[in-house]
Amino acid sequence: MMQYDDYEYDDSEQDSTPSRSQKKREMTALQKAAEKIVKLGPELVKKSGLPEKFVDAVLETQKIKKHEARRRQIQYLGKLMREIDSEPILRFIENVELGNKDDAKKFQQLEKWRDALVAGEFELINELAEKFPSIDRQRILQLARNAGKEIAAGKPPKSSRALFKALRELEETNA
Repeated sequence: MMQYDDYEYDDSEQDSTPSRSQKKREMTALQKAAEKIVKLGPELVKKSGLPEKFVDAVLETQKIKKHEARRRQIQYLGKLMREIDSEPILRFIENVELGNKDDAKKFQQLEKWRDALVAGEFELINELAEKFPSIDRQRILQLARNAGKEIAAGKPPKSSRALFKALRELEETNA
């Protein structure tokens, strides 16, 4: 009778190649990344600096409307990503997603400032002046007062939009 100890088992060979399940997980992850890129606008994809063959395939996929054809094309994009170095593509997606989250946070902060100023919390201008030394206090105060009057009168929020725009310009110039 043979014992298990009689066999020499070399597990280093098994560890060097990924399992079939691991390969499938990686392929699925690359296809999901390809789906994210396809959802981006064509201008952003063109400016991405990714390989031309890949960008052309993404732009072609964006034109496809039929579900099954689109699914196959995304699988093709996943295949392309396996053939080329996928690291820059994944980094690009991550940067776009992080940029969108940062933009959303900035936008929400600007909305909070605008709403507070319109509500009459004018002491916020002192805090804004510390953060943004180039602030035009008089203009911001006037826009906030006008926005409050427009809301009270039920008029369109022209001054509120102008106030938001002014705050956004402050944020961009001092960023």
